[in-house]
Amino acid sequence: MNSISEAISLSGFKTVDMLILVCYLVLLVGLGLFLSRNKDGKEKSANDYFLAGNTLTWWAVGASLIAANISAEQFIGMSGTGFRDGIAIAAYEVMAAVTLIVIGKFLLPVMLDRKIFTIPQFLRERYNDGVGLAFSILWLFLYVFVNLTSVAWLGALAIEQILGLQGLSVSIFGLTVSMRMLIILGLFIVAGLYSIYGGLASVAWTDVMQVTFLVGGGLITAYIALSEMGKVFGTDALGALSRVYADLTTGTHANDVHFHLVIQESHNAQAFSNVPGIAAVVGGVWLTNLGYWGFNQYIIQKGLAAKSINEAKKGLVFAGFLKILIPFIVVLPGICAYYIMQDPQAFSSMHLAGNIERADDAYPWLIRNFTPTGIKGLSFAALAAAIISSLASMFNSTSTLFTMDIYKKYINKEAKDKTLVNVGRVVAVAALVIALIAVEPLLGGLDQAFQYIQEYSGFIYPGIIVVFGLGLLWKRASSTAAVWTAILTIPMGVLFKVILPDVAFQFRAGYIFIILFVFFVVVTYLDKKYIQCELPSAADRQQMLRWAKVLGGAGILMIVAAAVVTVLGVLRPGGNPDTSTIAYLNDIGFQAFYFFGVLTGSSAVWLYSNSKDTVQDVKALPVNLKLFATDRAYTLGTCGIVLITFLLYALLW
Repeated sequence: MNSISEAISLSGFKTVDMLILVCYLVLLVGLGLFLSRNKDGKEKSANDYFLAGNTLTWWAVGASLIAANISAEQFIGMSGTGFRDGIAIAAYEVMAAVTLIVIGKFLLPVMLDRKIFTIPQFLRERYNDGVGLAFSILWLFLYVFVNLTSVAWLGALAIEQILGLQGLSVSIFGLTVSMRMLIILGLFIVAGLYSIYGGLASVAWTDVMQVTFLVGGGLITAYIALSEMGKVFGTDALGALSRVYADLTTGTHANDVHFHLVIQESHNAQAFSNVPGIAAVVGGVWLTNLGYWGFNQYIIQKGLAAKSINEAKKGLVFAGFLKILIPFIVVLPGICAYYIMQDPQAFSSMHLAGNIERADDAYPWLIRNFTPTGIKGLSFAALAAAIISSLASMFNSTSTLFTMDIYKKYINKEAKDKTLVNVGRVVAVAALVIALIAVEPLLGGLDQAFQYIQEYSGFIYPGIIVVFGLGLLWKRASSTAAVWTAILTIPMGVLFKVILPDVAFQFRAGYIFIILFVFFVVVTYLDKKYIQCELPSAADRQQMLRWAKVLGGAGILMIVAAAVVTVLGVLRPGGNPDTSTIAYLNDIGFQAFYFFGVLTGSSAVWLYSNSKDTVQDVKALPVNLKLFATDRAYTLGTCGIVLITFLLYALLW
């Protein structure tokens, strides 16, 4: 234990920092347990436990969405990718804000109108039990073996690095246990203490506090790092940022990609493979974002728990604005660390401790070396908030999926609310234990865990978008097509990974989406299981046809443009991307417009069909265009997010 206390002392952590962290953890668990108490002595109902009794306001929905989303995956994984590849990784965050607008307008209202507990429940109601069960199992595996493990592993890695505990271990009952595994266990216990007992209400309302810590603490950390660098340059934080930006974009660093949101392959092939140019705007990133924010149980469950459809919509816009802050919190510190590592001698007066041996070490290294006493504790609390809030959401959603979609449906159909709540708690504990056992074998040797999460989550997103999206929006979408698309989704991901290992996974996901979408439409039209239906009103048909023409035309235009650029690139190989327009477009991955053209044009298919077809699937949802109506506040929020996104890309293209 002496070596552990000595390591913490050498890390620069003082008693006051530890007190700030301990006070935060006590406040968090205490608040969570207080919120989890039964009101007026009543037992929690299933709705209370799994959907917070549908009491969440717009600010609680937005805060909880971001708290569940931002974790060590962002603070450590995304900062590490920012260190290695630059600000282009922020496309995930910026485009997520735009995606939240789309989900808030078109997808979430339909789900809320159906009053569902889980995403697979919607699939059962829309298609059949087989489709719902298949995706319940897929999500359970993803949560336990990808999400829970990666968040815990990255969080423990960060804490270990910040406290200087790398490589240390302790002996417990004759067994040698690494500090990293003990930290993971501690994170699981803290997150589980209030989330497993209290359910979604405890998770969501504590997230309001946690998002304040993680956004505030993250911004302060970034500001302090820039201020300390500014002292070396003889300027302030803003001046330091200007100096770093100028040095990494001009002169000998003109081809450095760290301040480019769109990366050219010729400038940095490794960075391009992770964030492939314009594909990070119009490519597979849309599959990741739509799948993650729209059909991911532990995320969308916050929206399903909203007081009303309007509260849910406003919550998603609020989350969109918070999302745009994330690059400044997590990516910018990674770039600062990269800049310092290019010329450590220039910063020798700062007496920096340690080196960055792996990309994911960047953020912990920055906290150890730059944040003063007190701020270290605040930064640490922000990181802990990010990790714990995500783990708590995952525990709750894992228990929701198993309890409502498997236990209640197949094991005990007559289960009472008390039984369902107890089963949910047992399942959450089981998920904790399984993830604890699996975490090191799965993630022990990775350099950039953020890419692991994005790539392997991306194995299921193309199929999820096709099955869920068309099920929500297309009245002819058939159960047969949904079942076979679900079956093909993961094998397609594995196949493309094997045959195209060197192709960026965002491109692979786009190719798979195109294949699965065409397959789904063909199988649907071949399926004879349909019933007669009435056409929508004349006004609705006219509106659908108008948008079908606009979106279909836009999709065709994108596909033709991508084809022209591809053909001209083949006819004129070897062009200089810095002087040739065609070579430049190929260099930034213009072929992503094949995918975006199909994604956009796919809307024309269901819009045209809904307006013209007199038949529908036997379980088709009623098409109610009034659900998509939004108020003035939502429109203004949408315009604000789109404007900020445009300005960011204009400044950092």
